[in-house]
Amino acid sequence: MGPLKDFKIIEIAGIGPGPYCGMLLADMGAQVLRIDRLTDAGLGIPVPAKYKLMNRSRPTIAVDLKTSDGVELVLSLCDKADALFEGFRPGVMERLGLGPIECMDRNKRLVYGRMTGWGQDGPLSSSVGHDGNYSALTGVLSAIGEKGGRPVIPLNLVADFGGGGLFLAMGMLAAMLEAGKSGEGQVVDAAMVDGAASLMTMFYGLRAAGMWNDERGTNVLDGGAPFYRTYATEDKKNIVVCAIEKKFFSALLDGLAIDDIDPDDQFDQTKWPQQAARFEAVFATRTRAEWSDLLEGSDACIAPVLSMSEAPEHPHHRARHTFQEIDGTMQPGPAPRFSRTRSEITCPPGAPGAANSDALTEWGVSAGDIERFQESGALALPAKI
Repeated sequence: MGPLKDFKIIEIAGIGPGPYCGMLLADMGAQVLRIDRLTDAGLGIPVPAKYKLMNRSRPTIAVDLKTSDGVELVLSLCDKADALFEGFRPGVMERLGLGPIECMDRNKRLVYGRMTGWGQDGPLSSSVGHDGNYSALTGVLSAIGEKGGRPVIPLNLVADFGGGGLFLAMGMLAAMLEAGKSGEGQVVDAAMVDGAASLMTMFYGLRAAGMWNDERGTNVLDGGAPFYRTYATEDKKNIVVCAIEKKFFSALLDGLAIDDIDPDDQFDQTKWPQQAARFEAVFATRTRAEWSDLLEGSDACIAPVLSMSEAPEHPHHRARHTFQEIDGTMQPGPAPRFSRTRSEITCPPGAPGAANSDALTEWGVSAGDIERFQESGALALPAKI
């Protein structure tokens, strides 16, 4: 019953941002059909199928796209689809006979999403890469880390999922909205390097204004400011402080019973080292739980730094069901939330080819065609149809 329940989307399976985009769209109710390889190609980090959580909420069929029958099957699905997205390097889908021209010839309203690292053109467009490579070239990686230390990789959240999967989903949704008015589809060129650069927009503005410098760990939002960083507690755990505004900084000082720091000196960088040392000494006097009981939820803007095993048990997450246990696996639930057309995780991830013929039948593929594709070796499905 999600807001995308009337949209049909073909996902050509890939790694990283592609599955994340598919998960977002499927959780929001889109009828996503994920088309994977017949055999594991050894891409990405080897994880058992049931734990590839980004493949949830949609069936996966296994198709040999190097066969004419496999190509024919995908093209026939395009006839009824609102969108298709893929994550190969430029030119791969064209060589398979499934490029934008071929697919959009079958359906002029089709939105064709392309997820790459470097984009469809440019000197690096055919190069391989991963999140860290794209983050490095956009200024993201250089900006994250402690003063005097090496850059710290922020998981693969920035380029893969933020700059990649989210931007692809946003671009496809925008293009599908436009296609609903114009009757014509278009290609969405979602490059992780472009998305990562876009995420840095505010920081490039701060730098232009003379309010940000290239030395990491010395700025307002990179851990350099004493009011926006983490501190160790008595039990060797951590608290994060995010008291940016003056009134919140004052609340922090009150909560810590610190009266020897002038709130008016908050942005005086010459005093940051002394302020940080004072905060460090105070936070080390109590445990993380004690500080949380005292200040969490107050205007001091502090929060306990939780591990992945601790986070689902936090009272706020439990109250909002932010994390959900599906098929015995705890995982983040759908986001964002809708007041009327609720998103939901409709099924756990499945192995390629595990989906039965219902997945194709719902797309209008006849039982005879399903059997023909299976007998030719282009399609892997359970033996009994």
